[in-house]
Amino acid sequence: MILDEIKKLSASVYPEVLHNRRHLHANPELSFHETATCAFVKKELDRLGISWMAVAETGVLAILKGDLPSDRVIALRADMDALPITEANDVEYVSLNKGVMHACGHDAHTASLLGAASILQSVRHLFGGTVKLFFQPGEEQLPGGATLMIKDGALADPVPSAVIGQHVMPSLPCGKIGIRKGKFMASMDEIKLQVYGRGGHGAQPHLNIDPVTMASQVIVALQQVVSRMANPAIPSILSFGRFIAEGSINVIPDSVYIEGTFRTTDEAWRTEAHTRIRRITESIVEGMGGTCKLDIRKGYPCLVNEAGLTTAIREHIAAYAGPENIVDLDIWMASEDFAYYAEQVNSCFYLLGVGNAEKGISASLHTPGFNIDEDALRQSPGLMAYLAVKTLGN
Repeated sequence: MILDEIKKLSASVYPEVLHNRRHLHANPELSFHETATCAFVKKELDRLGISWMAVAETGVLAILKGDLPSDRVIALRADMDALPITEANDVEYVSLNKGVMHACGHDAHTASLLGAASILQSVRHLFGGTVKLFFQPGEEQLPGGATLMIKDGALADPVPSAVIGQHVMPSLPCGKIGIRKGKFMASMDEIKLQVYGRGGHGAQPHLNIDPVTMASQVIVALQQVVSRMANPAIPSILSFGRFIAEGSINVIPDSVYIEGTFRTTDEAWRTEAHTRIRRITESIVEGMGGTCKLDIRKGYPCLVNEAGLTTAIREHIAAYAGPENIVDLDIWMASEDFAYYAEQVNSCFYLLGVGNAEKGISASLHTPGFNIDEDALRQSPGLMAYLAVKTLGN
């Protein structure tokens, strides 16, 4: 009975969810600056008659209770921030904030959770228990909005027994749901390195201490951390995406700046890898006559989906979307601050298929052409609402 009712309501709230997603997409805000987004969420919750409180500066924590007797508590989470990317899509709801774009689908996450809230409010006479709604800021930037939500009591008073989150995925066709129990997403650390030498004329290298050569040697040598020092059974990635040497064709600069990321799924190896990265970097630079400043900023932990909860969630997804639409996922080496919730509470994070090759919707996350097949918004609110009700034991 409740399954059919939630499916019917998910279809009926689709126009509202679509409108909200497009509004949010056109008005993106960067991490920890989601002021207008936060105000929009509060206004929508007020319209639905759902109580809320401001948390984590630009976050919102809402609480919705079923009418039937139960002291069980679970939480649903959506992130709200956008990325510093200039949108390349030619759509009517294109970003109005130049250089800022919802290129990771957080607009769809927020709109879906608002839709789920609307559905749960409509069926509260059919279930018991409490659903906490996390509208979270700053997922894209350290220290991660999840840490601030937790600090402000998101996981307390009342304490949820489970936290459930979803993320759009363009590599999954619309209608498919991806899930994995156990280790799912990687930890993430930021590497920032400044290499100092002595610049000068490019035709007189013997009079200089070349930081470009030193930095290049460091990047190549550090690949051994993954290829030769890591246990092959432990997924590891070391990538560098920024290399700034402000010289010229005949000018060797005084310094070079590098940024990169290290990711893995094992905490002990993560710590050891940091030591090896530092040792290799310093020995190469000092051996070539230079100096360096290396900052390894520890970021999000590995995201682990609790086995029992994830098994149950998988069964509920099969009931809602059909077992043929479930995709069993491999480890994904992206990172998510949802992992902080999972460290403290049994949690499950799954992927919502939003790709559609026939419609030309296949651009990757974090790219200027990213978009979603909005038909996924017919499914996602009802699925979240159904998972909440079933996880509460109804």
